[in-house]
Amino acid sequence: MASPPTHSRSGRPEDEEDDPVDRMITRTGCGEQHYAVQECMAEHQDWRLCQKPVQTFKDCMSSFQLARKEQLRKQLSKDTQTSTG
Repeated sequence: MASPPTHSRSGRPEDEEDDPVDRMITRTGCGEQHYAVQECMAEHQDWRLCQKPVQTFKDCMSSFQLARKEQLRKQLSKDTQTSTG
Protein backbone atom coordinates (compact mmCIF):
# COMPACT_ATOMS: atom_id res chain seq x y z
CA MET A 1 0.00 0.00 0.00
CA ALA A 2 1.28 3.48 -0.78
CA SER A 3 2.33 5.65 2.11
CA PRO A 4 0.48 8.93 2.74
CA PRO A 5 1.93 11.99 1.04
CA THR A 6 4.80 13.63 2.87
CA HIS A 7 4.54 17.23 3.94
CA SER A 8 7.14 19.92 3.73
CA ARG A 9 8.14 21.93 6.78
CA SER A 10 5.64 24.62 5.78
CA GLY A 11 2.82 22.11 6.23
CA ARG A 12 1.97 22.10 2.53
CA PRO A 13 2.09 18.90 0.51
CA GLU A 14 4.86 19.48 -1.99
CA ASP A 15 2.93 18.05 -4.94
CA GLU A 16 -0.30 19.95 -4.25
CA GLU A 17 0.95 23.55 -4.22
CA ASP A 18 -1.24 24.47 -7.21
CA ASP A 19 -4.43 22.94 -5.81
CA PRO A 20 -7.16 25.63 -5.96
CA VAL A 21 -8.74 24.36 -2.73
CA ASP A 22 -5.41 24.63 -0.93
CA ARG A 23 -4.93 28.16 -2.29
CA MET A 24 -8.41 29.15 -1.15
CA ILE A 25 -7.91 27.76 2.35
CA THR A 26 -4.48 29.36 2.63
CA ARG A 27 -6.01 32.76 1.78
CA THR A 28 -8.33 32.40 4.77
CA GLY A 29 -5.36 32.20 7.12
CA CYS A 30 -6.46 28.70 8.20
CA GLY A 31 -4.03 26.70 6.10
CA GLU A 32 -1.97 25.36 9.00
CA GLN A 33 -5.13 24.18 10.78
CA HIS A 34 -6.32 22.50 7.58
CA TYR A 35 -3.04 20.67 7.17
CA ALA A 36 -3.15 19.61 10.83
CA VAL A 37 -6.50 17.92 10.10
CA GLN A 38 -5.06 16.25 7.01
CA GLU A 39 -2.01 15.01 8.93
CA CYS A 40 -4.17 13.67 11.75
CA MET A 41 -6.38 11.83 9.28
CA ALA A 42 -3.35 10.39 7.48
CA GLU A 43 -1.95 9.19 10.79
CA HIS A 44 -5.11 7.82 12.44
CA GLN A 45 -7.41 7.03 9.49
CA ASP A 46 -10.33 7.83 11.84
CA TRP A 47 -11.93 11.28 12.00
CA ARG A 48 -13.18 10.58 15.52
CA LEU A 49 -9.58 10.68 16.73
CA CYS A 50 -9.05 14.05 15.05
CA GLN A 51 -11.78 16.10 16.71
CA LYS A 52 -9.41 18.65 18.29
CA PRO A 53 -7.74 19.68 14.99
CA VAL A 54 -11.14 19.58 13.24
CA GLN A 55 -12.61 21.94 15.86
CA THR A 56 -9.59 24.25 15.63
CA PHE A 57 -9.95 24.41 11.84
CA LYS A 58 -13.71 24.98 12.14
CA ASP A 59 -13.16 27.83 14.63
CA CYS A 60 -10.58 29.44 12.35
CA MET A 61 -12.87 29.24 9.33
CA SER A 62 -15.79 30.64 11.34
CA SER A 63 -13.67 33.60 12.43
CA PHE A 64 -12.61 34.20 8.83
CA GLN A 65 -16.21 34.02 7.59
CA LEU A 66 -17.41 36.49 10.23
CA ALA A 67 -14.61 38.91 9.40
CA ARG A 68 -15.30 38.55 5.66
CA LYS A 69 -19.02 39.11 6.19
CA GLU A 70 -18.29 42.28 8.17
CA GLN A 71 -15.85 43.46 5.49
CA LEU A 72 -18.47 42.94 2.77
CA ARG A 73 -21.14 44.67 4.87
CA LYS A 74 -18.89 47.71 5.34
CA GLN A 75 -18.04 47.78 1.64
CA LEU A 76 -21.71 47.60 0.69
CA SER A 77 -22.52 50.40 3.12
CA LYS A 78 -19.67 52.52 1.73
CA ASP A 79 -20.77 51.82 -1.87
CA THR A 80 -24.38 52.71 -1.02
CA GLN A 81 -23.32 55.99 0.61
CA THR A 82 -21.10 56.88 -2.36
CA SER A 83 -23.84 56.25 -4.92
CA THR A 84 -26.43 58.25 -2.99
CA GLY A 85 -24.10 61.06 -1.99
